Amino acid sequence: MDPFSQVLAALGARSVRGTGLEAAGDWALAFDGRARLKFVAVTRGRCFLLLPGQPPEMLEEGDVVLIANTRYVVASDPAVEPIEGMPLYENPGQDVVRLGAGDETVMMGGGSGFSGGSAAFVLDALPAFLRIDRTSPAAASVATTLQSLRHEVDSKELGGALVAERLAEILVIEAVRAFVATRPANKVGWITALADPRIGKALTALHGDVARRWTVPILASEVGMSRSAFAQRFADRVGRPPLDYLTRWRMVLAQRQLSAGESVATVAAAVGYSSQSAFSHAFKRTFGHTPSAGG
Repeated sequence: MDPFSQVLAALGARSVRGTGLEAAGDWALAFDGRARLKFVAVTRGRCFLLLPGQPPEMLEEGDVVLIANTRYVVASDPAVEPIEGMPLYENPGQDVVRLGAGDETVMMGGGSGFSGGSAAFVLDALPAFLRIDRTSPAAASVATTLQSLRHEVDSKELGGALVAERLAEILVIEAVRAFVATRPANKVGWITALADPRIGKALTALHGDVARRWTVPILASEVGMSRSAFAQRFADRVGRPPLDYLTRWRMVLAQRQLSAGESVATVAAAVGYSSQSAFSHAFKRTFGHTPSAGG
């Protein structure tokens, strides 16, 4: 697997509940931030998306945005006072909310959540909001998946709910892929760093053999760079030094394995520690408590 796929698999990525909105007239709904990656797609009409401290974003039919852990508002007009949106979806089976008389604007939402409290490893590496550029090479794939998702939701065919869940997960991945493909030079994080040929290769090596006794010189040699140039470039692109990143990923894996019932000794060895005490120290430094206190 590539590193992004490995992380999603290791963190127990799962489809979150899919929702829909059909609205007409004046309306506005506010939603709290949650530790997940959610897409919002406009399948008919237009609306505005408002984020804290940012100017309103107009969304039109075919637009797809990805939202991480941030509060946001969707509205017919930025001037409309919003009401809380989540209570409207609380009743069992209430997956579609209708506001006003008609469906001038139709939206779909869905995405991926993470188990075990490790969502920050992904969310911290992405902006709280990203919009899929319709001119990007990956935009066609996003549009095709969205069209398939709309078909599954509308057709009510056998197994449609399960297919829709999987398509929602795929749409999130394709949205991230489209974002990475733009190689935003001002974005720091391991996900965007995957687009850097050498740093991406180093990340693939780290994830491919997490228990190996990695050193900066070994990693630099793997990607054909000098030690100092590699260390600086890695820190600039990923946002932390190579071995610091490796320790963080090891601890995320360890946390998941401990939560699954594995022993401290087994987990320590699995993530590259020959000493339980060294592992426990690294774990406590990362999470603020010892492994024995719970994953």
